[in-house]
Amino acid sequence: MTAGGMWDAWMMTAPDAVLEHAPRPAETPGPGEATIEVAGCGVCHTDLSFLHGGVRTRSALPLVLGHEISGYVRAVGPGVDPALVGRPVVVPAVLPCGECDLCRAGRRSICRNQVMPGNDRHGGFASHVLLPARFICPVPDAVLRRHDLWELSVVADAVSTPFQAVKRSGLAAGDLAVCVGVGGIGVYGVQIASATGAKVVALDIDDAKLEQARAAGAHATLNVRDSSVQDARKQVKRLAGELGARPFLWKIFETSGTRAGQELAYGLIGYGATLSVVGYATGKVELSLSNLMAFDAVAQGNWGADPLVYPELMQWIADGRIAVRPFVERHMLADINDVFDRAHHGGLMKRAVLVPA
Repeated sequence: MTAGGMWDAWMMTAPDAVLEHAPRPAETPGPGEATIEVAGCGVCHTDLSFLHGGVRTRSALPLVLGHEISGYVRAVGPGVDPALVGRPVVVPAVLPCGECDLCRAGRRSICRNQVMPGNDRHGGFASHVLLPARFICPVPDAVLRRHDLWELSVVADAVSTPFQAVKRSGLAAGDLAVCVGVGGIGVYGVQIASATGAKVVALDIDDAKLEQARAAGAHATLNVRDSSVQDARKQVKRLAGELGARPFLWKIFETSGTRAGQELAYGLIGYGATLSVVGYATGKVELSLSNLMAFDAVAQGNWGADPLVYPELMQWIADGRIAVRPFVERHMLADINDVFDRAHHGGLMKRAVLVPA
């Protein structure tokens, strides 16, 4: 917090413009809200899409971006348990209302009254953020014994979204999991899939990222930079055989957030396959829907993660089944424009987390 009761903040003012340092007056939480002092906020591909990809934020500009937030609750409004004050927390990237028809149907991640920090209202590239408190997730002590709080910011999206995708796919021991794109979100997808006991094949166009995926638990890797979809499919089938996995019922996870990755992932669909689209891309993909019919396959999207999966996810982290630390790197919030530029041009190997001074 800056002097005079101001919150430090960096705002998006226009597409493709540098983010502006714009401290703003501290806010008092209203009913159902909490003030969080930010420990760290991860830089996501979605943030880059808002700034450089032509994707519009739902709130008008100027806006503080950032939806992967961890921190400490410093104040709460009426109707919020005061025991939350002082607790270390992770803020789910999708905060549903908990009351609407979609929420009652168990589809909280697509609640039409949801609040996404850095999209619907000011987000986490700041010293403090004011958000709905209902689904904020306290961090257990067992998790903090393994990780610093700033590192856990990426749990809000980069870890929780592939976690939900893996759970929804029904991936089990002995299945083949194919992870397409193993940077940011993808490397956590590899870890999660491997932790289920599945055989994991990682696909990417970057050898360094593939090596990182091996360290995260991939059993085989394939550089598809110069491969057609047909050639990649043959190679994955070969690798599945070498790993002792079945040639059908594959679970395919698209985590690249690119048009090419989406085309490849769809092209890998075979008999009884499940395709989980986790990454976000603005480009359109031409595909044959008849493949889903002919292969009796499933394709499903994953918009964030239901906050109710977080307690189980936290237990996985506490147990060491998911390691966050090896795949994040710390940067000062004041360096946000340099970090965004490097991320935009593919210059980061690990998930960047911005930490206020």
